[in-house]
Amino acid sequence: MMDTILAFLETVHPYDSLPQDELARVARCFGRRIHPKGDEIYALGSNLEGVYLIKRGSVEVLDRNGGLVSLLGSRNSFGERGLMRDGRAVTTARTTEETVLLMLPAAEFRRLIATFPAFERFFNRARAAEARGTELTTLRVADLMARRPLSCRPDTPAAEAARQMRDAGVSSLGVVEGEALTGIVTVRDLSNRVLAEGRAPDTPVGQVMTPDPVTLPPGALGSDILHLMLERRIGHLPVVEGGRLVGMVTQTDLTRFQAVSSAQLIRDVASADEVSEMAAVAERIPRLLVQLMAGNNPHEVVTRLITDIGDAVTRRLLQLAEAELGPPPVPYLWLACGSQGRQEQTGVSDQDNCLFLDDRATAEDMAYFHALARFVVDGLAACGYSHCPGDMMATNPRWCQPVRVWRDYFRGWVDRPDPMAQMLASVMFDLRPIGGPVGLYHDLQAEVLALASRNTIFVAHMIANSLKHTPPLGLLRGFATIRSGEFRNHVDMKLNGVIPVVDLGRVYALIGQLHEVNTRARLLAAEEAGIISISGARDLIEAYDLIATMRLENQAALVKAGRRPDNYMAPSDLSDFERSHLRDAFVVVRTMQSALGHSRGTSG
Repeated sequence: MMDTILAFLETVHPYDSLPQDELARVARCFGRRIHPKGDEIYALGSNLEGVYLIKRGSVEVLDRNGGLVSLLGSRNSFGERGLMRDGRAVTTARTTEETVLLMLPAAEFRRLIATFPAFERFFNRARAAEARGTELTTLRVADLMARRPLSCRPDTPAAEAARQMRDAGVSSLGVVEGEALTGIVTVRDLSNRVLAEGRAPDTPVGQVMTPDPVTLPPGALGSDILHLMLERRIGHLPVVEGGRLVGMVTQTDLTRFQAVSSAQLIRDVASADEVSEMAAVAERIPRLLVQLMAGNNPHEVVTRLITDIGDAVTRRLLQLAEAELGPPPVPYLWLACGSQGRQEQTGVSDQDNCLFLDDRATAEDMAYFHALARFVVDGLAACGYSHCPGDMMATNPRWCQPVRVWRDYFRGWVDRPDPMAQMLASVMFDLRPIGGPVGLYHDLQAEVLALASRNTIFVAHMIANSLKHTPPLGLLRGFATIRSGEFRNHVDMKLNGVIPVVDLGRVYALIGQLHEVNTRARLLAAEEAGIISISGARDLIEAYDLIATMRLENQAALVKAGRRPDNYMAPSDLSDFERSHLRDAFVVVRTMQSALGHSRGTSG
């Protein structure tokens, strides 16, 4: 059993940083226990025997009020926070399924903390992150890269690549031609594709590498790493900037699952075999929203993590659809628009999506894609993403077309900007690829942005359309609330709160031919491009941050009260301080709307 524990610890940070003889000694100190589902490992205030490490299974950690702090899986530690204080548990921990736990006695844990700086740094950082919330999700990929990446050429012999990895103590190499990344080769590739197949040691790595691997830019979030690794079941992610390999992030580099809740949902979705299983996962999103807001995460991180789950659900449904219908007759690309397209989904979201088909699609092929669209759209609805009231979904034959038809759509909307064209263009300018070859869209996106930005009449119509949604400002420093119905005396924090800023961001992106789709990213890009002044951009971003955060806080409060989240907030529930700042934010948005209208010759 000690050999099994030792092999496991070699895959867990910070134990993997220990010298081999020290790691073997520590492995002998661990005890092993099997806990049934629902077993309480320790209770709040109890004396802790040591720090726990999950070998297999799942553990939920609860605060003193019974609220979920985190949901932990394999390789996660817990209990260290109490040990580093007075030895008493500051949370309650219990299993959610049969779980195998390894327990390191308190004395040995404290010895490691005192002796090895890597342990002190890791567990102190983990403790601080636990207090702040899900830290790893908010870090940039650039902050997680441990070293400069190692690389080799495609003609490098497999044996030489193996020696490079052994000497450097790494498990992968980027395969580059010049500075451009063309593939990745791992220890597993050399084992499975060279040794296991009896190939010669001088086999070029270009023949056994994984070509065109999924990559991330340095500015991506740590959550992107977790979600991609869990969804794609990969252990290495190259970091690429401008086509050049600048880093490599592996599972070992992820010192702790801080995004455990969102990552767990992604993992559960990726392994689901039935729509009902994914629906059960999606039902946990409101609970995740509460956790993320309790952790004081920025609104753009919260909505990004929630949208990532929607993306994973969509991609898994596409996989299940293909498993049922067979391979597609031609390549296709599933795209999301609306809040999912902008990566701004909250605790309540409907669906807006479409299909771009390869131009080789024939009339006979359409039956396949209509069936695929129906499978995915209905599956999304079963998972809580309600059907779009305006039928902006791939099940509508109009929004399931070859790329050449989409190109004609966009050109028609730009050339003839009537009210319907404005509405459709507004939705479609928020498109983001979800599943399929992105090349079916990227060239078209650049083409349409250039075409639309040069058409002054179209831009003027888009500006006028963007000014139709106004902040809910009333007289005498009050709010213009809903006057009747279920939400009387409430403010719609979506339609009159975030949407006016979303509309502004979309127009700025159109004017500047900016490729960003996320609203906050559009505002930052517009400032950098000089489309809006630095002071105007800063004021608008701060106003948007406040409005979007208060919207999410209101949704979280509704969930905690046992209600379904919605977008309606009663100003009377706010303090005088909060009402004053919210109104000031709405004033900033209205001011920026007026500035845009006047600068472009459009009345508000």
